[in-house]
Amino acid sequence: MKTTAIGVDFGTSNSTAAFVDGAEPVLVPLEGGRFDLPSAVFFDFETGSRKYGRSAIDGYVGDAEGRFMRALKSILGTSLEDDSTYIAGKRVAFSDIIAGFIRSIKATAEEFRGTEIDTVVAGRPVHFVDDDRKADRQAEQTLERIFHAAGFRDVAFQYEPIAAALDYEQTVEREEIALIADLGGGTSDFSVVRISPDGRTRTDRGDDILATGGVHVGGTDLDRLANLRKVMPELGLDSRLRRDFGDGLITIPRHVFVSLSTWQRIHLLYDRAILREVKDYLRLSNSPHLIERLQHVLEERLGHKLALEVEAAKIGLTDAPTARIGLDVIEQGLGVEIDRAEFDAIIAAETRAIRRALDGTLADAGLGPEAVSAIFLTGGTTAVPVVRQALLEAVPQAAVVEGDRFGSVGIGLALEAERRFGPAR
Repeated sequence: MKTTAIGVDFGTSNSTAAFVDGAEPVLVPLEGGRFDLPSAVFFDFETGSRKYGRSAIDGYVGDAEGRFMRALKSILGTSLEDDSTYIAGKRVAFSDIIAGFIRSIKATAEEFRGTEIDTVVAGRPVHFVDDDRKADRQAEQTLERIFHAAGFRDVAFQYEPIAAALDYEQTVEREEIALIADLGGGTSDFSVVRISPDGRTRTDRGDDILATGGVHVGGTDLDRLANLRKVMPELGLDSRLRRDFGDGLITIPRHVFVSLSTWQRIHLLYDRAILREVKDYLRLSNSPHLIERLQHVLEERLGHKLALEVEAAKIGLTDAPTARIGLDVIEQGLGVEIDRAEFDAIIAAETRAIRRALDGTLADAGLGPEAVSAIFLTGGTTAVPVVRQALLEAVPQAAVVEGDRFGSVGIGLALEAERRFGPAR
């Protein structure tokens, strides 16, 4: 019997959707046969349409006139949550942009499933905001309103690492204490869960969830740090400016470079006031050729292209000792090399924060590392070698289980949707 309930993992970098068909969870092919959909939106000014996923990235990289946005989930729990932006001369709320993205997932799932889908269990990080319960509740409430605006009647939430645990539980043959590590684009989340074949049949799992924890550090933070260290100096970061009045030099302000390295803030720089500020930098700069590059990037709206190059280099370092960050969109032949040891040093503080969150979750469960039977890895950031090493060193005796990096949470959310809402009514 078909079900009207679906699981949706709306991620910072990628999103998935799944439902249960009979006894089996099924991922929805959201784009061109691919199950993972990049969480990206492109407003095509030439056609007046919105494009999502890889189509959005292709439209932007292909130099179509328009506006590109990515990592929108990261606005939840921030001052941008209730804000809006101008697109083609019209003010559009960020929440409406996210709702449109989720609505496209719903429509694709309905077409694939052949039935209307009005109920969803959506994933959420353990913490939208670290150490601020009020802001965290507000972020979930905002996301709930967004899912309703996207066309869902009934909306429930489950922690993303718990959803991943439900996926892993489908494979076990005996009771285990599992540490679920879900490291995505925006957050690193952990749960310690008692799982078993018998657990697959139980609806109430409260006693089996021993602890949850996490930290607001993910893959986009690693991108930002690499971008700041390797790319932004080529655009004038840390260069010196003459004073308008008086003698001596000052260091150029960092805020433009920080925003240009932060996925969800890049589009905020395409503003006349920012361009006027950069022209002042150019007038006073001791390195005008660098500031001319910065001006070119902002005038031509190249920020996301640079971020995509940094992300590609990060991914390349998974299997290779060195990678090149190509900057040909600025100047032909321009680029910077980065090696794995340098990247590891750049993200060292974030790696330590992730490890502290893992250790804290184990401590909250009242367990030592030796009690963990298996560590289940999901989320794209678990592929970063130094981060992966930190995770495995925390529970050295645990069996390492690889989940579907982009699909495990969506599958677990579908299982949760089936448990909570059952078959079609």
